[in-house]
Amino acid sequence: MKIKLSQTKLTLLISLFFTLFYNFTFFGKTLAIYPLNSHNILFLASIFIIILAASNLMLSVLLFIMNSIMRLVRFKVIYKRFFLVVFFLAMLGAYVMDSYGVVIDDTMLLNIVKTDAKESLDLITWKLLIYFIFLFLLPMLVIYKTKVEEVLFKAELIAKLKTMAISVVVIFAMVFSFSKFYASFLREQKPLRYYTNPTYWIYSMGKFGTSFFKNPNKTLESLGVGSVIHSHNSDRDLVILVVGETARRDKFSLNGNTHETNPLLQKENVVSFTNVTSCGTSTAISVPCMFSNFGRNKFSPENAATTENLLDVLSHTKEVDILWRDNNSDSKGVAIRAKYEDYKTSATNTICDPECRDEGMLVGLQDHINNAKKQNVFIVLHQMGNHGPAYYKRYPKKFEIFKPVCLTSELEKCSNQEIVNAYDNAILYTDYFLSKVIELLKDNNGKFNTAMVYISDHGESLGENGIYLHGLPYMMAPKEQKDIALIMWFGGGMEKETNYVLLKNKLNEPLSHDNVFHTILGMFEVESSTYRPEMDILHGIHVQPNQMIKK
Repeated sequence: MKIKLSQTKLTLLISLFFTLFYNFTFFGKTLAIYPLNSHNILFLASIFIIILAASNLMLSVLLFIMNSIMRLVRFKVIYKRFFLVVFFLAMLGAYVMDSYGVVIDDTMLLNIVKTDAKESLDLITWKLLIYFIFLFLLPMLVIYKTKVEEVLFKAELIAKLKTMAISVVVIFAMVFSFSKFYASFLREQKPLRYYTNPTYWIYSMGKFGTSFFKNPNKTLESLGVGSVIHSHNSDRDLVILVVGETARRDKFSLNGNTHETNPLLQKENVVSFTNVTSCGTSTAISVPCMFSNFGRNKFSPENAATTENLLDVLSHTKEVDILWRDNNSDSKGVAIRAKYEDYKTSATNTICDPECRDEGMLVGLQDHINNAKKQNVFIVLHQMGNHGPAYYKRYPKKFEIFKPVCLTSELEKCSNQEIVNAYDNAILYTDYFLSKVIELLKDNNGKFNTAMVYISDHGESLGENGIYLHGLPYMMAPKEQKDIALIMWFGGGMEKETNYVLLKNKLNEPLSHDNVFHTILGMFEVESSTYRPEMDILHGIHVQPNQMIKK
């Protein structure tokens, strides 16, 4: 037997269902700040009503817009198909927020779009199946059994206007009735709104969608055209930049981790910086940001996509052979004008078990160096590193030194120590990988001045304050998601030119991804209008200062 409901009543009931069952994280965090007691109970009830009214308002507006479009093109109205999409996305939002404390904002949507299917598979768990059944399948079966009353456009418009007006009045009435509470709540607890479901991710999708329409005809802006290299000698430079994935600074024993995660790097003459922060909390933001000259304060995905980057400036010198090898999702648009090699599959990566290992990016790399036609060589190796939540997959079994480990993507099933152990084992494998990079560079010391720079894209939450993974908005992200590792090693002539006493005086200075662009230009002694010596970590320490003249 089918239930018969008006579109207005169905939308209100669905909004109520969303408010009750898809906002556990939001209400949990709210109750942690405003405990359920006689002083707060009416205020908490008003928040519930506001979430309900806001959901009803958003869904009503979206449904009316979609149905109006369908009528214009003479298609049937799409009530049930519309809610099928909304329920599915709301279910996924509830799952990631409840499981990992992740929020769905426009940056996270960008990260999702740029994440490949293989990485997404780690998020598929038995818990997700439970969410799928109870928060998607069952409610959709009820909606399927519901007969929605058809109405003419005029009647639907009037009904929607009434719904929107009532929703807005209710929201304002609640805010004004508890203005004393909301005066501080709206100012001091802004991050809580990121957890509302489905309202915030619907808003974020709108924001994300409109970004594609900004400056649609804008052409690629050149950067550093005319840059040259005037080396003070005829030596060739070979620099390998390793872009780490999800590696927290404090998880390197070089920086104080009690787990010995860097036994091999400890034996090398490396310098590890202890006060470095990321540009973003996701790969999709941090990687293009570190290769841009905008800096975090001026960076946006839009301007990065329409402006040349560090690789282009090096290319303009016509004296640097550039190669990007990737064992992550991709270069996030950085290497689209450079030589790019994908090492995520066994078709190209010869070290897979079945996970394709970062070490595979080193196979055949010597041949590339030997065949380089240009004076200098710059290689970027983009790691899989510590990509979560399946940290136990990120390293070969022989690197499982710290035990017991979390052997599932459902991190809430593991103790904090098990999660940390798995994560630290992945750092231990990165230590091994970086030692192999240094070994390769040492083999080339006779032909090149050599250097390795390792820097992670962002950090990771491992359960601190109930938060996991990364990707929180920068303003609310904990330091665990922003504090990153930066390690340098020099060989050949570069080692001889480096004043290690001065360099080690900089180890605790505040640095960030903003320094990468200028430091790499400085290492190659590039004369360019884009170069800022004050942003070059090695200026006056590694290279000859008189070689770095701005045009």
